[in-house]
Amino acid sequence: MDLINVSTNDAYDLQIFINKYTIALFLLGYFIYTIYIMCINKSITGKSFEIDGAEIGLRDQKIKLKPNYEDAQIAYKLWVELSTRKIGIPIDFENDVIFDIYNSWYEFFKITRELIKTIPISKIKKHDSTATLVNIAIDVLNEGLRPHLTLWQAKYRRWYLIESKKEETSSISPQELQRRFPEYDLLIRDMKDVNQKLIIYRKRLKEIAFNK
Repeated sequence: MDLINVSTNDAYDLQIFINKYTIALFLLGYFIYTIYIMCINKSITGKSFEIDGAEIGLRDQKIKLKPNYEDAQIAYKLWVELSTRKIGIPIDFENDVIFDIYNSWYEFFKITRELIKTIPISKIKKHDSTATLVNIAIDVLNEGLRPHLTLWQAKYRRWYLIESKKEETSSISPQELQRRFPEYDLLIRDMKDVNQKLIIYRKRLKEIAFNK
């Protein structure tokens, strides 16, 4: 017995006949999927998470939230971005290239901003936890990343591009060249501070995403 039968009549009209068992299987699958989503939401919703704002550079405040399934998805996407860039993992200043790090930080800034924009305003208004998570992400950009980028990125990029052009014929490595930056010690001190705070932020997002 065919579950779905497609045919044409004498007038070449397309006719689709769906067996009653097909409808029953579809409804059963939808029911199982709904129960599955409800179970996931139940396992996440109700568990409280606390974020120490001072740890991630967001003033001295304790942020509490009870994330739902959608919040966990948001946290997971941000966690992936932080976990695959030199922003949420330790920077190796002996081998990493600062110019490339700034490219990665800038991309994270853009991706986070775009992710926030895709969250429906209805969910932000409906769920306090979603609004809190979005506000934290915005604060991380504005209070965590932006001050450092504003102070150092343009200044360093301009210097690096000029100096690297001078050294085009030399064998100096990017790592060696960047250590010649006049304010190198101050730059990496500030960069390390931002990096450490974002590592903690990444850990908090992991806790929310994986309900740990």
